[in-house]
Amino acid sequence: MKRCSSLLKSISYYPAVFQVEELNIGKRQIITMKPLNVLSLFDGISCAQIALERAGFEVANYFASEIEKASIKITQHNYPNTIQLGNVTKIKAIDLPPIDLLIGGSPCQGFSSEGKKLNFNDPRSKLFFEYVRLLKECKPKWFLLENVGSMEQQHQDIISEQFGVQPVAINSRMFSAQVRNRVYWTNLDLEKPEKEASIVIFDIVEKNGKFNVLDDCKSVSRKYMRRKVYFDWRIPGVFGQYKEANYLYAKHSPITCAGTAYILCANGQIRKTSLLEQERLQTVPDGYTDVGICKTSRSKSIGNGFTVDVIVYILNHIITSRNVELVLQAQQIKLSDFEDLII
Repeated sequence: MKRCSSLLKSISYYPAVFQVEELNIGKRQIITMKPLNVLSLFDGISCAQIALERAGFEVANYFASEIEKASIKITQHNYPNTIQLGNVTKIKAIDLPPIDLLIGGSPCQGFSSEGKKLNFNDPRSKLFFEYVRLLKECKPKWFLLENVGSMEQQHQDIISEQFGVQPVAINSRMFSAQVRNRVYWTNLDLEKPEKEASIVIFDIVEKNGKFNVLDDCKSVSRKYMRRKVYFDWRIPGVFGQYKEANYLYAKHSPITCAGTAYILCANGQIRKTSLLEQERLQTVPDGYTDVGICKTSRSKSIGNGFTVDVIVYILNHIITSRNVELVLQAQQIKLSDFEDLII
């Protein structure tokens, strides 16, 4: 709280989203947020919308650009007021109200170490430039772009040059039971989280589900459960290949759009990670993707999404003394003009 000298009444600062409201107790002032206009590109299953809600932001309009039918169905089931805009290449800023937040994770398969690493030669990766186009057209107050941490430095530099900011690397393990390294470009004054979440796979496993156990895999003794295990699983008609199983008392490997993740159970058996567990690894609400679509589409949609609690952490940087001060300075108002400023 900052001590101030005079009283201001219910003043809204447009186009800033901050507004000042007088409380009914004495002369205290509180800076609150107007409902945000959000444009989410490559929206997927609207993990950004979950994060906004979880962080306590009120949304006036949530515009989503997504073309995957399964992902759209999940979004509309959970957030029926979402305004779907379709293909990102067809969106024009002139058709939208002033945008407060532009957010997105442009398709990462071209940059990912899991893919062919075609980088900007991959048509999906070129969609990044649609994000840049709409950033320039919409001129939002805040922007956030996510991509894979395995992206080569030269390609990170191309993106950084477009935005004028350097990315911040945040691993999902700081907030969940999943190891998932991502980089985030934003004009927020973002700091890396300092403390890693103590949660491990054991804390998110489904207790009473029906699981597809790999019967042809040998059991592994409990003493190995704090390390990774590699097993040779011979799929009929496919050449034998090594797979990696995650131990209960460790962090899980990244959930990907392929959905092929395995865990080593307490009884030594190896099985695929369930859909509920995949949701929990991404800190998505339980059952969020259970909307009557096939398991493969659910798994792909989960893997393509944000780790929600990472986005919550980033969005919380909107409400900082520095951001409030910048908004007030734009209106030629000083923090010292307030009796009590609660942020």
